[in-house]
Amino acid sequence: MQRGSDRLSVHRDDEMKHELQGLLRSGHPTRTEEWHDPEPSAEDDPQVWGGPVVPGTPRASLEAVRLELARILGRSPFPAGPGALAVGLRRENAPDALVEAVQELPHKDRYANVQQLAEALVGTG
Repeated sequence: MQRGSDRLSVHRDDEMKHELQGLLRSGHPTRTEEWHDPEPSAEDDPQVWGGPVVPGTPRASLEAVRLELARILGRSPFPAGPGALAVGLRRENAPDALVEAVQELPHKDRYANVQQLAEALVGTG
């Protein structure tokens, strides 16, 4: 016996699923107002949806690495050297490959912001 706070009976729930099945499978927007539909991604949006961006991989453009670092680090650790940045990345549970890439940077260098760090990692700086 199922006990819950269902507002509808099982039969009405199945009926509603049947009513919406064709609409959901059609591939067309299901909203009556156009402004409710989600906006598609733009062509120039960075592709960070496929997992973490790590320098040295094909999808690791400068912008994608910068966005990933900014998402993980924020503003707090700057200016800093690679050692302190690696500690900050580990504290924020960054991917190991990204932490290792930061640790491989020259220890004497200091980075004032995420842009400088990303340029050093990608090799465009």
